Amino acid sequence: MRLSVNIDHVATLRNARGGSHPCPIAAAHAVLAAGADGITFHLREDRRHIRDADVARLFAEVPARLNFEMAATPEMVALCAGYRPAACCLVPEKRAELTTEGGLDIAAGGQPLREAVAHLAGRGIEVSLFIEPDPEAVARAHAIGAQAVELHTGRYAEAADDTTRGAELARIRAATRAATAAGLACHAGHGLTYATVGAIAATPGIAEVSIGHFLIGAALMEGLPAAVAHMRAAIAEGLRQRPAAE
Repeated sequence: MRLSVNIDHVATLRNARGGSHPCPIAAAHAVLAAGADGITFHLREDRRHIRDADVARLFAEVPARLNFEMAATPEMVALCAGYRPAACCLVPEKRAELTTEGGLDIAAGGQPLREAVAHLAGRGIEVSLFIEPDPEAVARAHAIGAQAVELHTGRYAEAADDTTRGAELARIRAATRAATAAGLACHAGHGLTYATVGAIAATPGIAEVSIGHFLIGAALMEGLPAAVAHMRAAIAEGLRQRPAAE
């Protein structure tokens, strides 16, 4: 299972003071050297995290699987199509939110969303939709031509008790089965920690996790390479729990 590290909050820290430190491009190199499989970044319309110059440098300087998170706006679709990353993930975006608050409403996206998916896929980009862990949402993603889904794990990761967390994990596993049956690649992300990633890694069919905020926070205490290694170990432990046939 791939670990894609989201470097947005390295840029957030840099932007708090201006200037060029800490450098998200240097962070990308560091996490890859420590064992990450790819880099995720979200170029928001308000550029609160990653900026256009960072995106240009990532594509010029980081030879890795890059996952371009973005809203399905004409500006972002054109930028992504021009760069042609290995993957992109279309997410909902609101100016007032602190972070992405839930899955994409595919039905509300209508024809423009369908056209965005088709345009990006036509450029050879693996198009994923960030959705709630729900088989109906998986079916809608498949119907509009997505090649992958990323399941929103926030409610699972932030659950207040074991009963709630168990119910959310069951939803994630049901959605994963639906994605596998539909022939979609299945990814997962949002709010995952050392303590919660294991059950996701143990879920047959999940091919990639995208983790950012927690890892960058952990790196303040452990260092970035150690945090990535710690997360890889937690993922490996979860993978050992997968059914032998997976």
